[in-house]
Amino acid sequence: MTGPAARFRFFLGAFGQPGHAFPMLALGARLAARGHDVTYETWSRWREPVEAAGMRFLAAPEYPVFPTREQPVGPYEAVVLATAHTRPLVAELAPDVVVHDILTLAPAMAAELEGVPVATLIPHLYPVGIAGFPPYASGMMPPRTALGRRGWELLAHTLEGGLRRGRDELNETRARLELAPVARLHGGLSDQLCIVGTFPQLEYPRSWPSEVHVVGPLLWEPPFEDVEPPPGDDPLVLVAPSTAQDPEQRLLRATVTGLASEDVRVLASSNRKPLRAPLKVPANARLVEWISYSKSMRRCSLVICHAGHGTLARALACGCPVLAVAHSGDMPENAARVAWAGVGVRLPWRLLSPRAVALAAGRALSDPSFATRTRQLSAWAAVNDGAARAAELVEDLAARTSARRPHVAPSQPGR
Repeated sequence: MTGPAARFRFFLGAFGQPGHAFPMLALGARLAARGHDVTYETWSRWREPVEAAGMRFLAAPEYPVFPTREQPVGPYEAVVLATAHTRPLVAELAPDVVVHDILTLAPAMAAELEGVPVATLIPHLYPVGIAGFPPYASGMMPPRTALGRRGWELLAHTLEGGLRRGRDELNETRARLELAPVARLHGGLSDQLCIVGTFPQLEYPRSWPSEVHVVGPLLWEPPFEDVEPPPGDDPLVLVAPSTAQDPEQRLLRATVTGLASEDVRVLASSNRKPLRAPLKVPANARLVEWISYSKSMRRCSLVICHAGHGTLARALACGCPVLAVAHSGDMPENAARVAWAGVGVRLPWRLLSPRAVALAAGRALSDPSFATRTRQLSAWAAVNDGAARAAELVEDLAARTSARRPHVAPSQPGR
């Protein structure tokens, strides 16, 4: 931990959707509030909140995560192009540390080329597997017996094939940038500092590397006025769909329809995604385009979501159990941790229907253990600020490494 008079320059990079841009914004806002010079390179849509938090904004190149006909740039090709864009900015600003999102490799590559220390922010569960456990993102529960653990150990080499291919692709990219290859499977993660922005209560027991720290969720959301729920005294259920998945709004439709005759009130957000077909909203429900989760979730008895980590973490921080209907990506893993940690119920995507939602929601609302457990996580979050702890760790890395690096006075692009 550095002294209160220490002031550093930090360069942050997170290119993408809210689930990755917002946790980095939470960290940057905290670093700026602590008196540091912070630059945040991200998509243009986040410029206003970045500058409002006291950071310098730099527009990041915007490539799709998956190639399209209009933009046929593959992920690693995009890293090469984005690194060429970012490296001169890093060289000019001469930061003490570069912090990059786990999916945003260009700032890390640029920092390595410029000899700047690198930290990785992982805004979700730690993705490195555990011996004897199912692979990350499989959505499968941990084994209960020694035989089960032995089975996963025997399959480990085969299941790591995708990681080995990813490392090979990463090393091809590094070679194009004239960087040395990495041997570890998760070569995109910093070996100096990895900040894991999730609840430690959602992580399986393991031996943690010295550079990895689970700090709790880094929560930030755009300011928005409070939204009144439907009137009445029945339990309030919030429908919080993913901002990036489920374009047909299947979860929203199934929930509003399935809970229409239940003794609950339903507050549902479309997250400003268009409804492609009319949806009849029953008397016990209210459908809005946007909502402040931090203001609404504390009044809720249940949150129904796709199990995106940001929504899940916000619900748990508010002490609200979750019905996790995982869609894709790491959502099945998040849903498995919900069940394992006893903070809610999971419903497989393939079983999604109005009736299934009603049954699963009834189970989540009728079992008091879920509310008890989530209140414990909420109490933990109240005294363990993830953004504050992450800021301390980044400051410590800067203090440990800045004395060994020559000082270069930065300019201020983008002002």
